[in-house]
Amino acid sequence: MNTRSRRRLAADTTAYLVAVVAAFPIFWMVLSAFKPKGEVQSLHPKPWTTHPTLESFRQVLSVDGFGRYFLNSVVIALAVVVLSGVVVFLAAVAVTRFRFRFRTTVMVMFLIAQMIPVEALTIPLFFMFRDAGRFAPGIGLNTLASLILVQLAFSLPFGIWMMRGFVAAVPVSIEEAAQIDGASRTRILWRILLPLVAPGLAATSVFSFIAAWNDFVFAKTFIISATQNQTLPSALLVFFKPDENDWGGIMAASTLMTLPVLVFFVAVQRKLVSGLAGAVKD
Repeated sequence: MNTRSRRRLAADTTAYLVAVVAAFPIFWMVLSAFKPKGEVQSLHPKPWTTHPTLESFRQVLSVDGFGRYFLNSVVIALAVVVLSGVVVFLAAVAVTRFRFRFRTTVMVMFLIAQMIPVEALTIPLFFMFRDAGRFAPGIGLNTLASLILVQLAFSLPFGIWMMRGFVAAVPVSIEEAAQIDGASRTRILWRILLPLVAPGLAATSVFSFIAAWNDFVFAKTFIISATQNQTLPSALLVFFKPDENDWGGIMAASTLMTLPVLVFFVAVQRKLVSGLAGAVKD
């Protein structure tokens, strides 16, 4: 075996080990969801079960308001993905293709916004939405709009930074050729540039979806009295009890929460693996 083959074998072995370590918590979560209560709380856990059961899933689905919580999470996540996708694309084109004063300052501000911890902004945002609710009740506390707006605000800086690189990678000559052929700025933007940066838009949409779907802090802080507007992560609190936690229910609920993320990722993975293919005039 030559040096190149040994390096390739070492790299593959390392990649497989990293994949196994990363996938093991997911495997244990799903396994625990199908274990009976006695096996989940056993002092000698085993990486298999001889008596798989759906009891934990039935318990999760029987939680009062679970369907409503699930629907709220879906609405928030999809709204954030759509709105952030449009804003991120247009903003990335603006900061990449146009020259204006303080352009660098704006990009630095986006980067600084990513450095601020979420916990440091939770209380100020709470008071901001409380005051905003006095003038516009539709975006105040206890509303899904407040959760959509705050998740949108946190997803935009990262998305714009990422999309900026994809837009910059598209040669300007493609747009210039389209202008010579008589294409308008709007047509160039949506029919030529957008398909070329679709992989970047898919990557930012995955980030936005996961962040909005898994949010617990803002949902628990902003939704005070309107329990019908709680999100799915709040349903997990039902299984955390003062005397003894229901780990089977926690694992089953966590497994159900993971499924929409996997479905969304599979839906956009073709765009993630596609590259800069080129533009076709029509």
